[in-house]
Amino acid sequence: MKHYTSIHDIEDINSWIDEAKTLKANPLKHIELGKNKTLGLLFFNSSLRTRLSTQKAALNLGMNPIVMNVSGDAWGLEFEDGTVMNGNTAEHIKEAAAVVSQYCDIIAVRAFPSLTDKSKDESEQVINAFKTYASVPIVNMESATGHPLQGLTDALTISEHAKVSKPKVVLSWAPHTKALPHAVANSFVQAMHKMDVEFVIANPEGYNLNPEITGDTPIYHNQEEAFKNADFVYTKNWSSYEDYGKVNNTDPNWMITKDKIGDAKFMHCLPVRRNVVVEDAVLDTDSSLVIQQANNRTYAAQLVLKKLLENL
Repeated sequence: MKHYTSIHDIEDINSWIDEAKTLKANPLKHIELGKNKTLGLLFFNSSLRTRLSTQKAALNLGMNPIVMNVSGDAWGLEFEDGTVMNGNTAEHIKEAAAVVSQYCDIIAVRAFPSLTDKSKDESEQVINAFKTYASVPIVNMESATGHPLQGLTDALTISEHAKVSKPKVVLSWAPHTKALPHAVANSFVQAMHKMDVEFVIANPEGYNLNPEITGDTPIYHNQEEAFKNADFVYTKNWSSYEDYGKVNNTDPNWMITKDKIGDAKFMHCLPVRRNVVVEDAVLDTDSSLVIQQANNRTYAAQLVLKKLLENL
């Protein structure tokens, strides 16, 4: 594996989950693997779990992490070819990626979508530019269309907490106060397609995800119907894909409640808006796995870094 930028970079998710569990049992076993190696973490957008867990994962492998908030601390980057740079951008990605590659053995990048230009967002301009112009492996810490570290984390969490051999997993949209990306939902869909689960999606009319990603996954516009016999309810808001980036529905009846999910386990990538996305009666009980998910972020990132280090 040269880069980790998509769930599709995982050939066998079950073997990855098993290896992540082994790392979790003994996080410092491979601390010599990353000795004298540097991980550069470049954040174009804010972060809490991704930032801290990826740093912790690097430290567990003996790496030296360097963190930069690109939007505030670096020169404005230009990504278009042939641009006359007489505006706000001072450095081209061609030079920037090449330079960072001299300082770092692996580069991890977080860059959100615009949610205004679907074609540009789906081109994954930032991640693909780093893959093109950097000379070291690239890790996607959330891009315009995917969050593969979160997707791997979620697969690990479901595997750890499943009570049946083929659990029913529901991805449900929930209301939010602003337009949010599709990245987490997309990578969760892709991860579930690699696992042996009964998987369905619940979202309002007009909120179907990219059909090229959801494929033949059953999609319900009736949330309670989708939740029948669910073992896991994974909840995430996303803005409209069809009416790209727009918030056309804030129906509070789609909020997750204890009555709706019954005995199912609740999952969310965090941060989550209490009593908007999900009620306290879910988050403050044993039904919630959100803290366990957050803990598993370290071991998902550590597994990815381990595999990349082994191929350097």
